[in-house]
Amino acid sequence: MSIPLFELNHPARVPLAAEIHSRPFLNLQASELLTHFAIYASSSPDLNTNAQQHQAYLLQQLCTHFGVSGPASDAKYFYFDFGHFRLKWECHTEFASYTFALHLEQRQAQVQSLEELFAQMPVHQVPSAWLHLLQGQVLVAAHLVLLAKAPAGEEILEQIQSVFRGNTLAASYVMHGAEFYSDFAIHADGYSRFVIRDVDMRSQQAGRLAQRILEIETYRMMALLGLPIAQETTPQLNTIEQSLVELANAMVDADRELSPSTMETETRSERALLEQITHLAARIEKLSLQNSYRFAASKAYIRLVHARIEELREQRIEGMPMVVEFMDRRLTPAMNTCEAVANRQEALAQRIAHSNDLLRTRVGIVQEMQNRQILQSMNARAAQQLHLQQAVEGLSVAAISYYVIGLFAYVAKAAKEFGWLSHVEGAVGVGVPVVLGLVWVGLRRMHGRLKASGKEKV
Repeated sequence: MSIPLFELNHPARVPLAAEIHSRPFLNLQASELLTHFAIYASSSPDLNTNAQQHQAYLLQQLCTHFGVSGPASDAKYFYFDFGHFRLKWECHTEFASYTFALHLEQRQAQVQSLEELFAQMPVHQVPSAWLHLLQGQVLVAAHLVLLAKAPAGEEILEQIQSVFRGNTLAASYVMHGAEFYSDFAIHADGYSRFVIRDVDMRSQQAGRLAQRILEIETYRMMALLGLPIAQETTPQLNTIEQSLVELANAMVDADRELSPSTMETETRSERALLEQITHLAARIEKLSLQNSYRFAASKAYIRLVHARIEELREQRIEGMPMVVEFMDRRLTPAMNTCEAVANRQEALAQRIAHSNDLLRTRVGIVQEMQNRQILQSMNARAAQQLHLQQAVEGLSVAAISYYVIGLFAYVAKAAKEFGWLSHVEGAVGVGVPVVLGLVWVGLRRMHGRLKASGKEKV
């Protein structure tokens, strides 16, 4: 009897297997017009929602306008042909991307200039009310024109120069089948512009190329989110570093031989220094908590940028820098700034921790010296008490002997009355040294027994 395979599956097998197919490329056939948005929104205070819920809300509002049923609230990918345009939506950890695609008939595209094509992008079919919902959240807005195969000529090159307003272009022959042009700048209409000219692309290659170009732009902007934070953090690090230098100088000035007369003053001073360095440690820890995620995210995004550029498999178009060169020249310094600030922040935290340890060690040494002084004082007091005890011991021998001899005198007088003793004074005088010796020996033995019993208890 055979067992159905689905009964043997791990619960995660099917969703994990589907994950690799969850974000397919757009199926593009030149000529195509694309508008791409990257929406960065951590939360929506008006809706009291988290970032993912807010992104799902924006997509649902767009679908509702066109009478289309949107995906589930936890969806990560959505594709639909709205008639006026095709939409590909992807939800990532920090942002969601909207790619609107509009196919043009080859005959229609050929009679229009490149400037005219940029003027009729699919974003014009998107309702203005929905675009208003994106206020303050659009991190990337880009137009991409995919041109159909056509002989290269001076006219098309002039049009490309014209739509980019004479800016410095990054251009290259990519994926062994297309030419790519862009200045990676925001133009007067608020959009970045990209041009892909089909030279000899195979089926579905255009969709992969377009997505890689748009991902380079999106991940580039996401990586650069760390730059303003790095620039804002630098003055704060300068202030903390200067405070640490002043604190270190104060520690050096206080690092001199301690004396009993200055012990109390030194302790108060070092406790004040310890409070200051604890405050610095709290400030640098606050900065680390605020910035560490952003710097780590920027590092991850820049790796994705480099990966997507490598996937372009660029070949040079003479007279123009390639995308990899363009990015290295303009993007690398910004990322180096973020990395330098992150490293400086970490190094400063380590130096503060080290200074804190040194200061705590010194405070511990001072406290140990104070404890030693206290013990020495206690030992001196114990010695004084011992001397006093010994003096009292001597007096107690005399006192006890006095009372014992007094009792002995009364006994001697009684013995004289009965005729048992004839010389009372002589007997008393002889008994004095004997009594003194016996009392002294008795007290010594008693103290010896007390000491022995105390040691046994310990």
